[in-house]
Order: sequence, then C-alpha cells, then structure tokens
Amino acid sequence: MNKADPQLVAALRTLVDDAMVQGGRPLVLGICGAQGSGKSTLAEALAERLERDGLACAVLSLDDLYLTRAERERLARGVHPLLATRGPPGTHDTSLGIAVLDALKAGTPVRLPRFDKSKDDRVDPSGWPEVAGQCDVVLFEGWCVGALPQAAAALAMPVNELELTEDRNGVWRGFVNEALAGPYQDLFARIDRLVLLQAPSFEVVLGWRFQQEQELRARSGDNSAVMDRQQLPRFIAHYERITRYILAEMPGRADLVIKLDRDRRPIVIARKR
Repeated sequence: MNKADPQLVAALRTLVDDAMVQGGRPLVLGICGAQGSGKSTLAEALAERLERDGLACAVLSLDDLYLTRAERERLARGVHPLLATRGPPGTHDTSLGIAVLDALKAGTPVRLPRFDKSKDDRVDPSGWPEVAGQCDVVLFEGWCVGALPQAAAALAMPVNELELTEDRNGVWRGFVNEALAGPYQDLFARIDRLVLLQAPSFEVVLGWRFQQEQELRARSGDNSAVMDRQQLPRFIAHYERITRYILAEMPGRADLVIKLDRDRRPIVIARKR
C-alpha cells in the first residue's frame, strides 16, 4: 500500500474529532493490523491530515520498540531460541514505550525511538527524532497493538509447523502469552481509542509482507537482513497465533473496525455503537 485510502483517513479523522470532544489532550489512537495491512501508511497520512488541520501530532510504531539484536540474542540463549526473531510480545521494550507515551501525554520533550529493519537492530538514540512540545494526537500503530492474551488452555495445540517442531513444549508461546498478559497490557492501557484494520484472513499476510520486504530492499539496497520469499513463511509463522486471535476477538471491542479485501481496499467501516 503506497497511498492511504482517503475514505480511511476521513473515517479516522472523524473518530479523532469525536474522541477529542469527549476527553482531554493528547488523544492516543491505537491502530492495529496484520503485517502489510497498511498501518504505517495510514498513520502517516492521518498525521499529515491532522497537522494540516492545525493539530500537533506524533507517530509511534510498535516496531520501533523492538529490543536490540543483542538483547534478543540474550533472550534466545536464556529462554528460547525463537525469541531471537523480532515481532512477538516479549521482543519489545515495553518500558521504553510506556516512558515515551507518558512523556507525550505530559507534554515533556521526548525522543521517538527508531528501529532499522534492514539491519535488524535499533537506531542509535542520537538519530531519534525529538518531540519538543505538547501533542494533540498520538498515533500508536503496530501489528498487535491492543491485543489480549489467550487463555492458557488455548496454547496447548500448535497452530503451525513452527510451533509443532521448534516449540514442542510450548515454552516460547507461553513466554509470549505471559508477556502479552503483563507489560504489554500496561503499555496498551495508554490507548484511548482503538482501530483495527481487519485482514480477510491470515493467509493473505504472506503476500502483503512480501511486498513490504520488496519495498524495504528498494529503500535500503541489497541487505542480508531483508528477507526473500523463501524466508518469509517461517518468519510470519511467529505472528500467526496472535494474528488469528486478533482477527477473531478484536472486532467485538475495537472502536473502529475497517474490513479489508485481499487488495487492502476497505469494504466495511464500522464504528462501535
């Protein structure tokens, strides 16, 4: 998705207006959606729209809160090898995210973290952009933003080959679920309104994510950390369990649900009553 659908931007703009009438500033708007669903593009377009309308806006991506490669490698050695792969709960610095959102809420100067996916590592803090003043709206986007943990019993059955062969005892998925139940809920508690970009199924995610990797390669050059079509199925398998649960569970509680077709075009836009 290279350009956000104007209909989606308008729907989110209306949600922001209504929420700001009801509460104080800044408003923290969470945007959740599977990999490649267009979250970042939509957040950027909405931020531009809000700023044109005279509202100060900051954008924070969950992806920019990833632990450093060294930190994930320590987790992989100490807890489970699958934690070397960025993405699932347990591989983000939730304390950093909470500190950033709290600073934005308070209007105190703060630097927004950045992560370089082409290098699979965090950008040096000297390269983080700074927000110096009070924001009216904070857009917080990410693939599992606002997600809830599953019941422990749901973890028993593997959902794919990765879980079956590389997490036979459920240690990794148990760690991920426990992280989601704990510090991630503290982070997500900062969200005032939640938007879901609802993919038609998990099966479309591979194609969407492949497009993302092609765009990343075009921006960064031929870098070994950019994945090819053969590497992607195993990578997105790390996200499958929670993505499927989000698609089943979140539509019933999100403030705005945008159902997408396979081409990421909106087919239904529904506000919570």
